Amino acid sequence: MSALSFSRSVSAPAARQAAPPTQADLLEFARRTAADTELIDSLPLDPEGRTWVRLQGPGGSEAWLIGWPPGTGTGWHDHADSVGAFVTARGELTENALAARLPTDGWKTLELSEGVDRERLLPAGRGRAFGRHHVHEVLNGSPDQHAISVHAYYPPLPQIRRYSRSGQVLRLEHVERPEDWQ
Repeated sequence: MSALSFSRSVSAPAARQAAPPTQADLLEFARRTAADTELIDSLPLDPEGRTWVRLQGPGGSEAWLIGWPPGTGTGWHDHADSVGAFVTARGELTENALAARLPTDGWKTLELSEGVDRERLLPAGRGRAFGRHHVHEVLNGSPDQHAISVHAYYPPLPQIRRYSRSGQVLRLEHVERPEDWQ
């Protein structure tokens, strides 16, 4: 991510949730936040690297506002034991995901079955929620337009596992911890 990061506190509604936020709660938060044009307009955009602002999500969740320059993406990754949601606020993002639950530990390389790939186009206002160990990559395929999105995770991200992919072979490359991206 780009060195152009800053922090901004955006709170969930005043009513505190007694139970941890669900995927639906996170998706609703992301939708509501993505519709906040003042917030979306406040994100500094870098022509070369992603920028981000950490937000305060509902019920102790972790949330981010992310700017995506044209042609950028995350690479294949998961969010470990966190559930999550994201919504495109501006532009269009593509999510490539695996419709298969992978083992959580004890492997370095897996051969994926045919038919596990899913692709979703997510224009402004659209998003999705996902469960634990969801493996995906998110891309801004536009050659000339930035995209902006809102992401929320619960519990706050304990780690992100990064993968490389060649055809049907998925390889665990490294594990990032919160101190690597904050």
